[in-house]
Amino acid sequence: MPYLLISTQIRLEVGPTMVGDEHSDPHLMSILGATKRSTLGNNFCEYYVNDAPRVVLDKLESLGYRVVSMTGVGQTLVWCLHRE
Repeated sequence: MPYLLISTQIRLEVGPTMVGDEHSDPHLMSILGATKRSTLGNNFCEYYVNDAPRVVLDKLESLGYRVVSMTGVGQTLVWCLHRE
């Protein structure tokens, strides 16, 4: 799984950070210390860590991921990463 999206709400820029969906690599999610949870009203799960996005990005860089792009969507910050 070479691509990964992470995101956080602007008002929550110190965490938590969403690091994957229910189909994400469980091994990678355990390395990041992520827990799977479902928000009331959603019929899908997401993985979250309590770390700030900067901490998550540092961890992912050490695992070979590089930021491809970053954007703001409404009140959400989103990073797209790729691993060779």
